[in-house]
Amino acid sequence: MTGEQKSKKASSWWYILLLAPFVGTLWPAFYSYDEPRLAGIPFFYWYQFLWVIISAVLTAVVYVATKRK
Repeated sequence: MTGEQKSKKASSWWYILLLAPFVGTLWPAFYSYDEPRLAGIPFFYWYQFLWVIISAVLTAVVYVATKRK
């Protein structure tokens, strides 16, 4: 196995991070609650909004970690 192939294989593990938003929002029964509220916003809404931010951060991390030099 060449060095480039090893590098490609090692960087592919970063893509697993992109599954976290799917797992975190896959089961609405897990977060379909009113409490706890954040600034008056029900948990159901702010939990999903939090995942939007987390997803953006994870996407940026994966991009930086896997971009070619």
